[in-house]
Amino acid sequence: MIDLDRILKKYVPMTETAFYILLSLTEPRHGYGIIKQVEEMTRGRIKLGSGTIYGTLTKMQRDEIITIFADEKRKKIYEITDLGKQLMRVEMDRLKELHDNALRYEEDFQ
Repeated sequence: MIDLDRILKKYVPMTETAFYILLSLTEPRHGYGIIKQVEEMTRGRIKLGSGTIYGTLTKMQRDEIITIFADEKRKKIYEITDLGKQLMRVEMDRLKELHDNALRYEEDFQ
């Protein structure tokens, strides 16, 4: 069993790459599907390389944030775990606070 506090210390604040990988797992996807989904969500701003994504997926799988949903013809299909969903809720709350404060103080930087 992985300890949530240990995972939070390791992942929060989350890198943009990790955030978008987990965000793309609203449904099970294989690596290439994740790459395409992230590219679509960011309107092409983020283009994940295979080395980046598979290294991150391996780390996340080891930390039990994601799991293999299916293994089809050498393509692993990944899905987010309950622990991964807890992590995303914490990170989303952090980002909402960041966004709220950015809006609140935006005029001070004009």
